[in-house]
Amino acid sequence: MGKTVLTVQGEDFYINGQKIYADIPGSKPEAHGLLMNARFIQGIYDDKLNPERFNRFGRSFDPDTNTDDLISALPQWYSYGLRAFTVGIQGGGACFTIMNTTVENNPFGADGKQIDPDYLDRLDRLITAADELGMVVIVSYFYPFQVQRIKDGRSVANAVRTASRFLKQKGYTNVIIEICNEMNGAKSHSIIQQPEGMAVLIELAREESGGMLVGCSPTGGISYPEVSEASDVILIHGNKCSRQNYYNLIATVRSESPGKPVVSNEDSQAIGQLKVAYETHTSWGYYNNSTKQEPPTDWSITRGEDQFFAWRMAEGIGIDVPAIPEEEQYYLQGLEPNNTYEGNRWLRLASLYPESIDHVKFYCNDSHVYTCYDEPFSMDFISNWRQGPQRVEPDDIWKAVIYLRDGRVIERS
Repeated sequence: MGKTVLTVQGEDFYINGQKIYADIPGSKPEAHGLLMNARFIQGIYDDKLNPERFNRFGRSFDPDTNTDDLISALPQWYSYGLRAFTVGIQGGGACFTIMNTTVENNPFGADGKQIDPDYLDRLDRLITAADELGMVVIVSYFYPFQVQRIKDGRSVANAVRTASRFLKQKGYTNVIIEICNEMNGAKSHSIIQQPEGMAVLIELAREESGGMLVGCSPTGGISYPEVSEASDVILIHGNKCSRQNYYNLIATVRSESPGKPVVSNEDSQAIGQLKVAYETHTSWGYYNNSTKQEPPTDWSITRGEDQFFAWRMAEGIGIDVPAIPEEEQYYLQGLEPNNTYEGNRWLRLASLYPESIDHVKFYCNDSHVYTCYDEPFSMDFISNWRQGPQRVEPDDIWKAVIYLRDGRVIERS
């Protein structure tokens, strides 16, 4: 039995028999039972084809160091209220830089009956460290761009058995299983992509793991009644969703299978979604594909978006943290040293209260180049989790002019 024993009662999460956050003096009762989390999907990442290409951003990549750095960062995140994170056995994509199809980060054998022991060792270290701290790990088995390396549907079922039996054998009590990250993207295997097949895999994982909590996420804004009904924890993604879309998604999955906890374990840097999460008593998952998914990852709470999410999470829970002065509540992100790849950068205006912003105009060398009206106020906005690259020369002077809803205009450069 681990130190951190996770259970569910109705829509609430409990650790060691007590609602999560209820142990924090002065915490808000309406937050008790939630499981605020972040997508740290690359926690055991490797690239068997060409790991050297991840020696970039002023750092070198090593899979064991990557895992150890995440373990070292967990206490800092815990202090702000983070109680769970998602890690992928097959990882996730380097969304801005390297094509997913050129990476091999699949530790499963083609028949699904083996898992690379080096991956399992890193996963064990990570889950054990989280258990010592009082945190939960959402272990995601499959990623659409890697699961195609598994031969067929029968082999996929074998992989579910293999991973689930490992978790059972280790006796973890702080794990939620996610069968696949965004199941409808797994076009290579209908057993994953189709809701009826996924319901079977969820039941298989539950049985083979000895009764661990199991769920599966579709892409942002999508739900499947068969998956909601089969799940112990309803996992959703908020990518691409406005706050209204996100609210509607929560209402939909609750109607599909009432009385279960709802957890977004992937959204975006759009921390205004936290308002919806707290008001609907659902758990929210921060996802920053720039600071937290491009290896080699900086797992610390970095300046700007990470910092603002951590502070807003703590505020919603009722954790006493030092106030951030207003002049520090806006930050032009993406121009940090070494934060460049092949001459490209990804610029955005990070803010503590993005709901207070009407729009942001971006200028380069005093010339207007872009206007963004939607959170998280990025250059070349594609959706709330994705943006296009920007060529930035060493002598360029960038400026963000922020138009607040109260009529004020401020600048960050």
